[in-house]
Amino acid sequence: MSGGRKLRVGIDVGGTFTDVVAIDAATRELVARVKVPTTHDAARGVAEGIVAGIEQLLADSHLDSASVAFIAHSTTQATNALLEGDLARVGVLGLLDGLAWLSRRQMRFRSFSVSSGAVFAPRFAFVRAGDGDALHTAVDKLVAAGAEVIAASESFGVDRPEQESAAVAYARERGVEATSGHDVSTAYGLRSRTRTAAINAAILPKMVRTARMTAQAVERAAIPAPLMVMRSDGGVMDVREVGRRPILTLLSGPAAGIAGALLYERLSDGIFIEVGGTSSDCSVIRNGRPQMQSARIGGYRTMLRTLDVRTLGIGGGSMLRLDGSAIVDVGPRSAHIAGCAYACFVAPDLIEGARVKLIAPTPQDRADHVVLVAPSGVRIALTVTCAANVAGGVPEGAFARGNGETARRAFELLAQHTGGDALSLARRVISLAVAKLRAATEALAGDYALDEQRVTLVGGGGACGAIVPPLASAMKVPYRLARDAEVIAPIGVALALVRDVVERTIASPSPQEIAQIRREAADRVIAAGAAPERVVVEIEIDTQRNKVCATASGATALVEAAAGDACGESDRRAIAAQSFACNAAELDRVELTGALSGYERRRDLRVIDERGVVRLALRDYRLIRTTTVRVESQVRDAVETATQFGDVGRALPALYLLRAARIAAYEGLTSTDQAVALATEEVEGCAPDESIVILIEPRSA
Repeated sequence: MSGGRKLRVGIDVGGTFTDVVAIDAATRELVARVKVPTTHDAARGVAEGIVAGIEQLLADSHLDSASVAFIAHSTTQATNALLEGDLARVGVLGLLDGLAWLSRRQMRFRSFSVSSGAVFAPRFAFVRAGDGDALHTAVDKLVAAGAEVIAASESFGVDRPEQESAAVAYARERGVEATSGHDVSTAYGLRSRTRTAAINAAILPKMVRTARMTAQAVERAAIPAPLMVMRSDGGVMDVREVGRRPILTLLSGPAAGIAGALLYERLSDGIFIEVGGTSSDCSVIRNGRPQMQSARIGGYRTMLRTLDVRTLGIGGGSMLRLDGSAIVDVGPRSAHIAGCAYACFVAPDLIEGARVKLIAPTPQDRADHVVLVAPSGVRIALTVTCAANVAGGVPEGAFARGNGETARRAFELLAQHTGGDALSLARRVISLAVAKLRAATEALAGDYALDEQRVTLVGGGGACGAIVPPLASAMKVPYRLARDAEVIAPIGVALALVRDVVERTIASPSPQEIAQIRREAADRVIAAGAAPERVVVEIEIDTQRNKVCATASGATALVEAAAGDACGESDRRAIAAQSFACNAAELDRVELTGALSGYERRRDLRVIDERGVVRLALRDYRLIRTTTVRVESQVRDAVETATQFGDVGRALPALYLLRAARIAAYEGLTSTDQAVALATEEVEGCAPDESIVILIEPRSA
């Protein structure tokens, strides 16, 4: 390969297989892909499969390890640990100050179930903050009582983390892992923060071991880029952060697919459905942003913000279930779990002479799942993917496209057992599967008030070709299947940005406080490897909950700019027209910056970046062109002019500053001074005559 080419390597650790891909950093071309078994039961756990995948990718594709500028992996380990109850024994150290009785009451939470049959019940110890001897004694007692990891928490540890840090440092001196409340969240809420820290502690030891083994393997492979790990919000963090906050990797598997939809498929508005063999993950993307929610574990709210992903037990491998002679259900068990082949992917002669049998895939299941038992003894499942191949609904070239004739023969054997005909049975299977997914997708559309005219389904995952087309037909909405859909998740990992979030609980935050939170978020992602000049920070102010949230993201410093991947004018216009659901000829071009293009229709605007992603969708917007030296006065005038007054007070507009490829987003502002301070900080250090575009979107009071 050419000497100057840089690669981004993404690894998605699935339940059955670990997929590894290499992406050209400049063009985003898929260069190579490999699939290896996920090594849950190996001595080194899933790290062994990750290492095997990296080695096979480099060997089979003759790639130079020195060309890898970015490498990251998703992981199911944190999620599986909670689902399976594979948790370390936790000791919670409560550091008391002020109203000690109230702090103690807030920090001592009840035990709760994190999975069926597994109860999370940490031990507690409490000491006065600042008493070093008592702190040491308390940690010693927790360790002696069997604690394998310590979680330290203090009432105002977010503002004064010194005592929490001292407890963590001493625990590590004792040879046990440790974490703290301020490690997992920068927001107030003592009980939730303590509970989140304790859960973080429970998965910490195993996650740290895996992260270290994998990072060492990357170093041994002479890969110059540091190993990154997928977060639950669609970004990545470095291995050091996993050592502090492994809880941030929860749901990193679904997050990987969503990142692929955003960064590879350039989905700006729609519902992304990643269809695997056993389950499907549904999520909403609006204005180029995935939708977030607060995660709940064991029925309790945590301080963890994750992507809002709705997971259903229906996938391409979902098995048919019979009651008498009728197909009454599809899933949640899949051919993978039952250890069966798919009828549409076996040789035709294997079907001949097979007989229908009802089995229980696991001891907990009813024996009502349909399989064919071949004369050789091989068990073959009739699946949703098989039904789609019989019905003729799988698009040409889709990964789910199999042997339609073999699938039809399998359904004919079932028809002999149940009555009817093969095509009717296949359509019944598709109808049952679609009904389950339709309920979830329509609920998502309703929850996020998606415009029915703009809902597009985008399918990812190996089985999306079997389910997404009939689902779109039933919903009467357009759809498309992602490029390289079967590896969209590792592609999403490969293209992900370094991300971090700083959240504070502040009533009436001052401009200085907001600017400080913004700088802290930017500093965090820079410390984690993002190039300073590529960092973008979005500010959201929630006046009802008194919260300020700064989300920083940026590309890593080792990745070269992807100049070869820029969209042309015609492509950008077509993307804008798709977002507006109109003809491209109806749009007017609005000059913004060299890297950002604008397209207007009836006073609404779409801002599209050089990769073809819709970054902003604004209604009844106002545009001001200015320069760095005039930003302060122009922002003040624009915000004051667009402020709306009503019976319940005033509502400041949303403010966006565009500079080159950067978009600084400020939403939920409560004062003009806030807007001015944030805008002034954004342009600090720029040349006085540098061009700045201000966009304003009014909000109703």
